[in-house]
Amino acid sequence: MILINYFFWVMISVLMKNGYGKIKMRIVGLEFFYGSFQALKNINLEVKERQITALIGPSGCGKSTFLRTLNRMNELIPNTRMSGSIYLDGQDIYAPHVNPVHLRQRVGMVFQRPNPFPKSIFENVAFGPKVLGFHHKSNLFEIVEKSLKGAALWEEVSDQLHRPATELALGQQQRLCIARVLALQPEVILMDEPCSALDPVATLRIEELMQKLKRDYTIVIVTHNMQQAARASDWVGFFLLGELLEYGPTGDLFTRPKDRRTENYITGRYG
Repeated sequence: MILINYFFWVMISVLMKNGYGKIKMRIVGLEFFYGSFQALKNINLEVKERQITALIGPSGCGKSTFLRTLNRMNELIPNTRMSGSIYLDGQDIYAPHVNPVHLRQRVGMVFQRPNPFPKSIFENVAFGPKVLGFHHKSNLFEIVEKSLKGAALWEEVSDQLHRPATELALGQQQRLCIARVLALQPEVILMDEPCSALDPVATLRIEELMQKLKRDYTIVIVTHNMQQAARASDWVGFFLLGELLEYGPTGDLFTRPKDRRTENYITGRYG
């Protein structure tokens, strides 16, 4: 019995050391307004480190708005305001001394549709590091290679790095956009419906990639694909009309939802 308890606590300590169970981002009392319209209402949420959190809910319920608050992208939209707090590793990301550009380096974003720059594959991935001051050719090549490998794209494009990125297939373009984010060495990756424009095969590639990425990164994904949320995530939050109605481990929320409205949504009764 003593030996069993010993191994139990060793396993727990290893998991904690690897980041599992640690809170990466904490959202407290978040409310957000577009003019007089309240898009988010008293959102409270903890995002676990090196796990995948999926946000589900009908269109227009506030999922993407919430996602953009996590790296201050909403500040680029006129006539908006926010109240509440968002913490990254215990630091308020909306504090006056926090530089939004530096924050977006730590909290990168992949958008709904692939948006490669009209440049070569190499220049797409090298763009961010160049902005940060990396100009030595060997260093840039190392960063580009590592990032493309991290996005599971290197083997497909290693011999055509100077090819225009816009000539890639859509699924490859989206993985290139992920590589572009990885080149900045983020801690958190936000994904706003990253597979909505992709075919089933490309979607599966992105889901498999997410499982590999979560070994090193915290991922928050917005998705309308209920099966994707069930397959790919560790935690799920259900949004409805600007409220976070339910949040918990993926298996629990899909098999034992606590709120009847959650059950109605995941079983297809509405939404």
